[in-house]
Amino acid sequence: MRESVIEETKIKIPAHIAIIMDGNRRWAKKRMLPVAIGHSAGVEAVRRTVEACSKIGIKYLTIYAFSTENWARGKDEVSALMLLLGKAVRQYVPELHKGNVRLMFSGDIAGLPESTANTLLEGAEYLKNNTGLTLNLALNYGGRQEIIAAANKAIASGIKQIDEETFSGLLYTKGIPDPDLLIRTSGEMRLSNFLLWQTAYTEFYVTDTLWPDFSEEDLLKALKAYSKREIRRGT
Repeated sequence: MRESVIEETKIKIPAHIAIIMDGNRRWAKKRMLPVAIGHSAGVEAVRRTVEACSKIGIKYLTIYAFSTENWARGKDEVSALMLLLGKAVRQYVPELHKGNVRLMFSGDIAGLPESTANTLLEGAEYLKNNTGLTLNLALNYGGRQEIIAAANKAIASGIKQIDEETFSGLLYTKGIPDPDLLIRTSGEMRLSNFLLWQTAYTEFYVTDTLWPDFSEEDLLKALKAYSKREIRRGT
């Protein structure tokens, strides 16, 4: 955790925030709108959150954008999500670049539709030299699958014995610190196969706010709650 604070409010600033975005479909249902509109509103919430994190001074933001389990959703919804993802990256890359944001991914990007994967990789390449916030999108991601993939990498490389540091270096999140704070929206109380290794000592914060309604004010509420906690490791 970084020691810096937002001076006027005395809020501790974690180095890395992870977010399980939940509630897009419920948000749309409440308004009697198509699910696709809920996902589009969710993209705007990502945009607001990235901007807020950059302004506050967060260094890493990991967002659970599409899990390996999400493939089980309806074909039309999955196709719409893939199209929306590609469109969002193309549209917001110039804005991310202006904000000095770096883009990276956690997950099996090769398992996404080719056009979507190419758009994502092109965006990351364009933003790779930026030095501000690192936005890490967890896409086609599953925590158990990540751990298995890392174990298989270790086996393939001939490692006979492994420690935590070496194993962490085989994960998708290699090179970035574990999350200090994990936020989940819509009131759900579960990890949903997200960053299982990395969240061993992460502080959790749950809000009833549905993801499309998540605002900078909601983020600050989470940071204020986090700032009041006594952060301990392994006790």
